[in-house]
Amino acid sequence: MNGGARKKRNLRRYLVAGVLVWLPILATIWAVTFMLRIMDRTLLLLPPSYRPEALVGFSLPGLGAVFALVVLLLTGLLVTNLIGRRLVVWGEELLNRIPVVRTVYGGVKSFAEGVFSQSNAFRKVVMVEYPRAGAWSIGFLTAEDVPEISDKMGEPHVAVYISAALNATAGYSHADAARAQLAKPAA
Repeated sequence: MNGGARKKRNLRRYLVAGVLVWLPILATIWAVTFMLRIMDRTLLLLPPSYRPEALVGFSLPGLGAVFALVVLLLTGLLVTNLIGRRLVVWGEELLNRIPVVRTVYGGVKSFAEGVFSQSNAFRKVVMVEYPRAGAWSIGFLTAEDVPEISDKMGEPHVAVYISAALNATAGYSHADAARAQLAKPAA
């Protein structure tokens, strides 16, 4: 191997190594900065005279994160008492009357409850043969037993959450797709 090819290979290796070090660092800095800016925008909910610029004379980056945390804690305090729970039920009933909002809110709420609750939902990771035989997907076990389905099927069944949103890898082979050959109205 000549010296020029070796230098090119080393140069490429060093460049890739540098990218592999800096890309995650810069992406993390960008994501944290982006989130802090969004949280700092929550300060706009305060009256102008109570904003940091008015009180101390300059902007305090990150204070929005503290404000967002305080708002979350106060909201949690409010909704854990009887009056707060009634307000939440009333608000959810209102949201459930709006077609698109109902779908989005219901999905996000059930996912958040599964992830943040003390139940065993989303605590175990499982592999399921999905979307077709021979292809495996990773999912979260959400229920150890589903009696209604188990009774009908004659054997124990579990409930598994598999995120399929924007999943470009959930494809089928050409042979599997060709088997159905349905006309558009039938599909």
